[in-house]
Formats: sequence, structure tokens, C-alpha cells
Amino acid sequence: MTATKVPRLRELFIAASVAAVAAAAACDGSVQGGDNAPDAAPVAAPDAQIGPTQWDEALASREVDYGHALRIASLRLVGSLPTLAEIKFVTDAVDPASAYEATIDAYLGDPRFARQMRYFFRDSFRIGGGELDSAPNFAAQLVVEDRSFLDLFTATTDTCPTYDSATGTFAAASCDSGAPATAGVLTDPNVMRHFYSNMAFRRVRWVQETFACTKFPAEFGDPQDVGGSAQYTSPWAFDSIAGAETGGVIDFRDTSAVICANCHTTMNHQAPLFAHFGEDGRYNADMVVPTPAEGAPIARLADFLVDGETMAWRLGEPVTDLTGLGAALASDPAVAECMVARTWNFAMGKGDIVNTLALVPGAVVQAQIAEFQTSGFRLKEVFRSVFTSDDFVKF
Repeated sequence: MTATKVPRLRELFIAASVAAVAAAAACDGSVQGGDNAPDAAPVAAPDAQIGPTQWDEALASREVDYGHALRIASLRLVGSLPTLAEIKFVTDAVDPASAYEATIDAYLGDPRFARQMRYFFRDSFRIGGGELDSAPNFAAQLVVEDRSFLDLFTATTDTCPTYDSATGTFAAASCDSGAPATAGVLTDPNVMRHFYSNMAFRRVRWVQETFACTKFPAEFGDPQDVGGSAQYTSPWAFDSIAGAETGGVIDFRDTSAVICANCHTTMNHQAPLFAHFGEDGRYNADMVVPTPAEGAPIARLADFLVDGETMAWRLGEPVTDLTGLGAALASDPAVAECMVARTWNFAMGKGDIVNTLALVPGAVVQAQIAEFQTSGFRLKEVFRSVFTSDDFVKF
């Protein structure tokens, strides 16, 4: 059947979602990404000519086309077009819905699915190739073997598996970072090496954007006047981070650029956890990352926080080490929603949530988020749910 495709539910919400994130500016001047930006103000549909009735009519006009859906699903899940036998199995079936679902299940069990997952996580994690495949391999292994995806943050062993491209299987292997304890990919030496930077801020940014699907600033509170050129919007106390007056190498309290404090009140409570990993990705007892000051002196805790401040994932969620940070990520609903949203965008052929603002409103993936939680956080179940959803099979 040849017909003009009606936009999916995903496209119908995209315009309104973009407006919702424009209000939160990141430290680099870009806009806040993600559907779950805290305290996001409700926005009206950008096009006043498109009302709810027209949206409903557009959704209702879609028709199921399992043949078309099968072609897209096959390319996404196994990397090739469906065979003639698979096409006829679905399109000629008495119950094409059941035949289509059975074919999706077969794809999810196909060795080629492992390869596709490695590609997916290379893109999502912005890392890969050679030794740098360790984190994408681990994430792909968790999906292919139908394990809890929360192991990505909490696993204490075998977090650097190898991959056999001939069989599409993974072999358990542990990372050698020298860290006191392993915390999933958070202690992966290849990740630490790849995202090495001044004061470990690239590592913090990687965690935020990859697993929370938003840029910094990550937290928002009531606007305050701290004597700067703009209002301070972080919920943390402005004086919780280091500054020139506390002896810090970098003045994070500089009121001429308050927007930096909006980000760094969160970042500075996490970065010390990653500051012990050197340029080679290995853990050291002392901090080993440099500061961007003249002479590149090595960072100290006093360069991040004032005395008495502890590390934290978010305000009110203190952590003492990367094991604690992993547990905080695993229990954060925003992280679960982020991984579901990334799965949705993969299926729908959309870009990265953060880099291209390919946003996924929570209401769109509400069913998949619930399934992710009730399944024991098995992301493979989410892939099945998305690829068999009405929004995927209707055009």
C-alpha cells in the first residue's frame, strides 16, 4: 500500500517539547535537553492553528502496516532487510499481529542483535573502538542477556566483557582500574581515560548527559539575587562551592558569571569522585587531575567544595564514593526514563536526545517506563514493547 505517512505520536509532540526546554540555559550557553527538566514551565502548542482536535484526527487516521514496520524493525534490530520468508510469514498470516510479534522476538534473539546493540551504545555513550568498546560491550551484554540494566551502575565484577563478532556473544571480563571497588561503568578505566579533563568535569558531564539525558544545569531552585549580573537558580547554597575567598584555584562564586555556579554547584559535588582517575584511566589514592589555572596545579578537594560539604548526586542525596553514586543513579527515576527514551529514539530513527534535542515526552513512553520498572529494569523488554507499540506499527 502506498500512502503519505502520517506523523507518529513522537513527531506530534516534538515541537511543544522543544519550547519546554528553551528556558533552561546550560553553562556553555546551549539549551537544556530532555523532557524531565526540573520545574519546566508549561508551554502552549507553538502553532496556534493546530488544536487538540486536529492532533487527535491525525493520530486516528494512522493505519497499521506490519509489512512496513517489519522492514524498519529488521534494519534496526539485526542490521538488514527482512527475508522474503519473514515478510510472507507476517503479511500472509491469519493473525499478522501475532506473527509480527513473533518475528520481533526472533530478532531479539538473533546473534546480529548483539552487534546492533554495540552500535547503539557506542552512539549513546559517545565512546567506542578497540579498548574503548568496554562500556558499550557491557551495556549491550546486559540487554542481549536480558539482565537488569541497573547493573550498568552497580555491578562489582565482569564490567569489561569482550565480544565475539562471529557468534554475537560476550565473554565475561573484569576491568583493571585499580579502584577500591567496582561500580559498573563508573569505574571503567577506558571511560575514565577517554573523558579525561581538567578537574574531571568531562567525566561528570558524560554521566549527566548520557544517563539523565539533560545538560547542565541539572538542578533548579527558586531564583535568588546573589549580587551578580543574573539570578542564581540552583537549589544548593551559593557558598557551598569553592571560590577565590575560600582559597580555591578557580572562583566558582564569580558573580560576573553566575550561570557557572548554577552548573557547578551540582558538578563540584560529583567531580571529586572522578578526580582520582589519571590520564591513563587508573585510580590513584590522591587526586590526579589538573586544574585550568596557570601551571596546571593538581586539583584538591578544597578547589571543588568548602569544608564540611560532602559529595552528592543531587541536593539531599549525598554519596561518599562511586559505589554510592552508582546506587543513586540506579534509583533515580529520571535515569530509567532516559534509557527508555533513548530506546524509543533508536526505534523511531531519531537523533540524540541531548545533542539534537530529539526529545521524548514522558507521557509518550509512560507504558514502556512502567514495563521497564516492573520487569526488573530489563531493557530488552523495552525494546520489544517499543517495536510492537501502536506508534511503531501505525503509519
